[in-house]
Amino acid sequence: MPTINELRSERAKVNASVQALAQIEASGGTLTAEQLTEFAGLQAKFGELTAQITRMEAAETIAAAAAVPVDRALNAAHQPAPPPAAGASASMPARPRTPELPGAGMSRMVRALVVAGGNQQIAAKFAMDNQFGEDVAMALNTLTPGAGGVLVPANMAREVIELWRPQSVVRRLGARSLPLTNGNITLPRLKGGAVVGYIGSDTDIPTTGQTFDNLKLSAKKLTGLVPISNDLLAYAGTSPNVDKLVVDDLTAAMSSREDKAFIRDDGTLDTPKGLLAWALSGFKIAASAGDTLQKIENDLNKLILCLEAVNANMGAPGWIMSPRTFRFLEGLRDGNGNKVYPEMKDGNLKGYPIGKTTQVPNNLGAGSNASELYFVDFNDCFIGEDETLLIDYSKEATYKDEGGNVVSAFQRDQTLVRVIAKHDFGPRHQESIAILTGVTWGA
Repeated sequence: MPTINELRSERAKVNASVQALAQIEASGGTLTAEQLTEFAGLQAKFGELTAQITRMEAAETIAAAAAVPVDRALNAAHQPAPPPAAGASASMPARPRTPELPGAGMSRMVRALVVAGGNQQIAAKFAMDNQFGEDVAMALNTLTPGAGGVLVPANMAREVIELWRPQSVVRRLGARSLPLTNGNITLPRLKGGAVVGYIGSDTDIPTTGQTFDNLKLSAKKLTGLVPISNDLLAYAGTSPNVDKLVVDDLTAAMSSREDKAFIRDDGTLDTPKGLLAWALSGFKIAASAGDTLQKIENDLNKLILCLEAVNANMGAPGWIMSPRTFRFLEGLRDGNGNKVYPEMKDGNLKGYPIGKTTQVPNNLGAGSNASELYFVDFNDCFIGEDETLLIDYSKEATYKDEGGNVVSAFQRDQTLVRVIAKHDFGPRHQESIAILTGVTWGA
């Protein structure tokens, strides 16, 4: 009689065959009569296996509930059981279940694939033997190789994407996410409004209307190389600390590069077009010379007025600045020694949230000491993304560290994990972006 793990493995193989047939129709194809018959048979087989697994799980649960420790059973055979204390409950107290670490499935999948040398069946067995979870083992059995790596199931990929949201300044400030269908999405946007006015009697109403444009987003490939210690990846067993280290490395690398793209990339060389490239020339304002309190206040108000003057929705306005600019404004004091912007300790400036990031440089301009300050209605900004990730790995590849030094993963006993995400970025209305350039505050 097969064991429950063997039945689960068989069910996973049936599921893989079903998904392969379903993919034919998802790609626009048509199933033949033989394939339809095969699909029906697989569907029935999946149901039979599920029912059998459910019965075996129920039997295990009943057996566990009825089990009595050996020493207690021997004592009970010779002594009468004491009566329960007055008011005592016969049931065991409930214990809260330890919540699963977000992204743990992705981490364990990477670890299992590295240990198994990329062999999915061995990786699935490793995951099952080391209690990585049935979901991880089943996912490994049904992984789909894709261009540039192995396609991670959407549910696990989404967990990791959700984890880098709070680390990404643009996402955290309110940019809205939309799924990319077949790598593309088009959003209509109002380009010119209708003209409305008063007329006299017996006067024709002028023909006016609204003009529209489109925001077109198409998938751009973001790749990240993350070196991870082989000691961590080869660790046999589930450990929240190990999984957290792996997931933290993956999310930190991806969120940092994503912010740079969404803020300052220019749309060339297969990159998204960031806020700096989307902003209209009239909404890029040069900072006033000097850093007196009055000049700083005027410059900040100019940015806010840029959006208010065009009736921006102001659904989720916010600031993006470098840490240097943030620290200067946060420490700014008036003539009486009081902080000018005390609300910055709570992450706000003039009532709007702040995102500070090193992806806004401090070495711009002729003096190589200037920065930028962004004021954006992020409710008007959209991220089109494919909610899947591709992963690949190598134990022999080389990479460049932050200092530009070439490092051998083999020599360092590391594995390079490559993560590939696909997305694009753009505002529905370019007038929702205002930028102060040449900011030398705190330089």
